[in-house]
Amino acid sequence: MKPALFALWAALLLSAAQAQSSLKFSEMYSKVTVRGIEFSPKLQGMSGKSVSMVGFMAPPLKPKLDFFVLTKAPMSSCPFCSTVADWPPDIVLVIMPDGKLLDPSTGALKVTGRLEYGIKKDDQTGFVSLVRLYADKVENQ
Repeated sequence: MKPALFALWAALLLSAAQAQSSLKFSEMYSKVTVRGIEFSPKLQGMSGKSVSMVGFMAPPLKPKLDFFVLTKAPMSSCPFCSTVADWPPDIVLVIMPDGKLLDPSTGALKVTGRLEYGIKKDDQTGFVSLVRLYADKVENQ
């Protein structure tokens, strides 16, 4: 391979790696107070960008999913069967692309998609979320 072609190839790989970043649950918030939570600068800087997160699917209510809740640890209760107080603050709503459905999973998942944060209520489900991933890809880990 010629040096110029190799440099171009390396630059493209680096650009692709920078375009997709990973975010851990522990990096979502910088402060939790009695007034609420404060989004971390890292999370805020990733808004609108392609982000990967690894976590677990909270128990779903349907056999085929167009959305689910991603948590940092496996959970035994479903989101609509418990009170808000039972839910950890660091959860992420994952929305599947239009027309794509996912089977429930109990193992670790890697979700890649566009990150969005801020309070948002889904008009169809009534689900209120703080952090969302509009999934492009969901992989078993």
